[in-house]
Amino acid sequence: MTTETEATMTTTHVWPCLTYANARAAIAFLVDAFGFVEKAVYGEGDRVDHAELTWPAGGGVMLGSRREDSVLADLPAGVGAIYLVTDGPDALHDRAVAAGATVVQGLKDEDYGSRGFTCRDPEGVFWSFGTYAGE
Repeated sequence: MTTETEATMTTTHVWPCLTYANARAAIAFLVDAFGFVEKAVYGEGDRVDHAELTWPAGGGVMLGSRREDSVLADLPAGVGAIYLVTDGPDALHDRAVAAGATVVQGLKDEDYGSRGFTCRDPEGVFWSFGTYAGE
């Protein structure tokens, strides 16, 4: 029998979900700028009904195109703030800048022991990256 702790080590149980005006462009940016891995993309043409991007260190995000027939229709595209743990914030910062991310807080060492930065993607979602992995 798998314990809850063992299950959380192999299975993602929390999936932040985002909507984008141009979800296909967002996927390309997140893969290129931050290193997400595209696992699934469903939809036709420019529309993305569902996409799953995994974070190499674990976890991931789901996203799709803003649609009037969605229960999230009242949520504006490009809204959100996500924090991801990384062992290499300096290299990731440089990669994000090279890919066109807008840095809103540069690399810095925090008094609680983390090193990281925050940027925005082309539609305005805030992405923070740091070495702090929680208690």
